[in-house]
Amino acid sequence: MKYHVGVISGDGIGPEIIREAKKSLDAVASRYGHEFEYEEILMGGVSIDATGYPLTDEAIAAAKAADAVLMGSIGGDAKTSPWYQLPADRRPEAGLLGLRKALGLFANMRPAYLYPELKSACPLRDSVIGEGFDLVIMRELTGGLYFGKRETGEKDGQKYAVDTLEYSEGEIRRIAIKAFEVAMKRRKKVTSVDKANVLDSSRLWRSVVEEVAKDYPEVTLENMLVDNCAMQLVKDPAQFDVILTENMFGDILSDEASMCTGSLGMLSSASLNDTKSGVYEPSGGSAPDIAGKDIANPIATILSAAMMLRYSFDLEEEACAIENAVKKVLEDGYRTGDIMPTTGSTDGLHKVKCSEIGDLIAERI
Repeated sequence: MKYHVGVISGDGIGPEIIREAKKSLDAVASRYGHEFEYEEILMGGVSIDATGYPLTDEAIAAAKAADAVLMGSIGGDAKTSPWYQLPADRRPEAGLLGLRKALGLFANMRPAYLYPELKSACPLRDSVIGEGFDLVIMRELTGGLYFGKRETGEKDGQKYAVDTLEYSEGEIRRIAIKAFEVAMKRRKKVTSVDKANVLDSSRLWRSVVEEVAKDYPEVTLENMLVDNCAMQLVKDPAQFDVILTENMFGDILSDEASMCTGSLGMLSSASLNDTKSGVYEPSGGSAPDIAGKDIANPIATILSAAMMLRYSFDLEEEACAIENAVKKVLEDGYRTGDIMPTTGSTDGLHKVKCSEIGDLIAERI
């Protein structure tokens, strides 16, 4: 089969980690007889440099025409980059929000899985980690504070700013359905996270989720306040299966979950709509301080490519081939710097570069 993959390499370490993900996809193509046709799409800082805008109409059209999009990272150093002297709607991250809106990417899926070989990289105690954890955060992606009405002004001699958190019943229902469908394929538990003791939007969220739950009697629904969830993630992460939550809460909780796995460089993600298309990207940032040094961890991007094979192309065996290759490389003791133990023994471990671990994973496919 031939697949048209839009590629947003982006900024910072983006081109490096995308390069390594392509190695795994090409290895899959060779083994299983597929063809992946890559089309580079400009977005973020590189697009600002080339066009003056973080996302152009041409880029949106190319993303829509692709079977799926594989993305690296967007943005730069907010303190030093000239991109951040621009108005907010012209900065790199505005391109990302615009892409999500244009493609209708309302569901962000972020798995957080602790590989047994990386227990030493996890900041939690062994007594907390136990036998490890395997959870998915399902985050609503096109509503809430990030997309609500906003205003900045001056009143009574003082500056003020307003951001609006708004959700409709339909927005909540569609992401809830996605979460319950994922739970049906896993351990059949959904933890819906909100702030219903304070926010009207959360009270609506909880009400709609409870309605959706009635259509999935095999799935256990648990409601949890966001502050408690933040605590429970570091107290007992194994209790969670699928965490369902709104945009800003999901943004924060998914980064917290990623660090429980040992590194943001291990956390893949998929942003999905109502079609088979989607955008697949690592959960970490552009890390401009290490860009070009060949030391970034590309595993999250490689695992995102595996998610693309599974959810957009229905290539389950091929997705498993990538995931098993990642496991094998870790079992064989290869580590990028971010997942090397900082204390204790490193016997049997080998510190490798970004390009080297990409080669090792591709070889095992």
